[in-house]
Amino acid sequence: MPTLINDLIAANGHRTALVDKRGRSSWPELGSRVHRWMGVLAAEGLGRGDQVACVLGNRRETFEILLACLHRGITVVPVNWHLTEPEIAYLITDSECRGLIVEEPYAQVSGRAAARAPGEVPTQLVLGDRDVPGFRAVEPLLAAADPAEPAEQCCGSTMLYTSGTTGAPKGVVNGMFVVGAPFTRVAKLLEYARVVLDVPANERFLLDGPWYHSSQLFLALLALLRGCTLHIQERFDPEATLAVIDAEHISAAHLVPTQLVRLLRLPEHVRRGFSGASLRRVWHGGGPCPPDVKRAMIDWWGPVFLEYYGATEGGVVSLINSHDWLRRPGSVGRAVPPYELMVVDEEGVPVPAGVSGRVFVRRLTGRTFEYHKAPEKTRAVHLAADKFTYGELGHLDEAGFLYLDGRAQDLIVTGGVNVYPTEVEAVLLAHPAVRDAAVIGVPDHEFGEHVVAVIEPVLPEPVDLFALLDPHCRRSLAGFKTPRAYHVVAALPRDTSGKLRKDALRRAIAPPAPDDPDAVLERTSSAEPVP
Repeated sequence: MPTLINDLIAANGHRTALVDKRGRSSWPELGSRVHRWMGVLAAEGLGRGDQVACVLGNRRETFEILLACLHRGITVVPVNWHLTEPEIAYLITDSECRGLIVEEPYAQVSGRAAARAPGEVPTQLVLGDRDVPGFRAVEPLLAAADPAEPAEQCCGSTMLYTSGTTGAPKGVVNGMFVVGAPFTRVAKLLEYARVVLDVPANERFLLDGPWYHSSQLFLALLALLRGCTLHIQERFDPEATLAVIDAEHISAAHLVPTQLVRLLRLPEHVRRGFSGASLRRVWHGGGPCPPDVKRAMIDWWGPVFLEYYGATEGGVVSLINSHDWLRRPGSVGRAVPPYELMVVDEEGVPVPAGVSGRVFVRRLTGRTFEYHKAPEKTRAVHLAADKFTYGELGHLDEAGFLYLDGRAQDLIVTGGVNVYPTEVEAVLLAHPAVRDAAVIGVPDHEFGEHVVAVIEPVLPEPVDLFALLDPHCRRSLAGFKTPRAYHVVAALPRDTSGKLRKDALRRAIAPPAPDDPDAVLERTSSAEPVP
């Protein structure tokens, strides 16, 4: 049996391990499929030290492949299925992949990407039972593979690429799974997940976001390896999320703030029909959550939320439960072991509690992470070998709870005064006419920069946003923080994890805003979303 799930197979009999829209797999069925996948990979000459790129949707086969690679010393490179041909080619090239596994809808663009990569990708497989140009169907290969336990098993790994909001995406090499490490190391990881992150065992976990994002992937994988039944939603639909939680008695899930907002905007009768009695914990992160949204979700679902601060590079470094958050609204929690949080000034000197600065994390056990083939980028985010930053600005209170003020690269300096976009965005999002909002700095010949808001309105009809939102903002914000101009867009550029692509906004809003404080810059609500 696959080493990492052999006890689960033995203990759980025919209990369900994986569920997607196509069906269900028991633990023994999952074990057999993992064995067969290991056999196929071995027959292709893929093993310890190799990389395999996966352009796959949320489905059971994705986790079969993950487990197979984790037992053959292979590093899985998850690929966002929305990427273009050159973007996929970059990931294949940079990671030096020798294998490419795709779903049929992504085969054409992935095949062209592999063809333009300078190195050969000898193994190209497609899910299903029929070949497509450039790819061999995997189901006939699996059917012919030996379902018995392979003689040799070796721990594999994953390498996720950052979203690339500044420069090219960077492959992250962290210590969660280590190629060639003993499987007992994974057992320690699972115990850490239980004690520190509250990942449950033998419950029902909902994957309701793209598996290729680190938080979705690792929480779902850790839950599965702790014996949870993993319910895999193909894509997020707020009403369907409520239905599956109640119908499948889901006890644990991960969501991002954008999903919380969309859940809250469901019709009242739909919300009233949701029980949620089975829910015990819902992790959320991946971006700032407006306090009003968080409070409304706690009022609706109860104190089941665990908010974290983390990133692909170093994982979760702080946590806060609902009870602590209600006492400290806006906080993302205190450091979890083995981390220590610190806030420093531009010279790297720690600042007192309550003073904003750059947020750094110290890993008390030493070595942190590195970017694949990018030592200069690794150095740029480290103060020392054990001290790194995710790029945020923030402050600590006297009890060590962290509050994020925004990303360092997004800080607006107007007239020599700092403006944190997240603060302004939270005020804008509180207005009922605003569906989504982003705040950026625009060059200003007098003040250096001034504050501009980009608004996705609730209603498509054009409105005078300045007249509507300026008095609203001035009731909560100092004058220098209040937007001096507004753009209207059909949809803000967010990726599938809910992260806002402010780089795309800055490119789209190239001309400086006029200096007239009464000017309103508009794009029609029927315009295409900012790319």
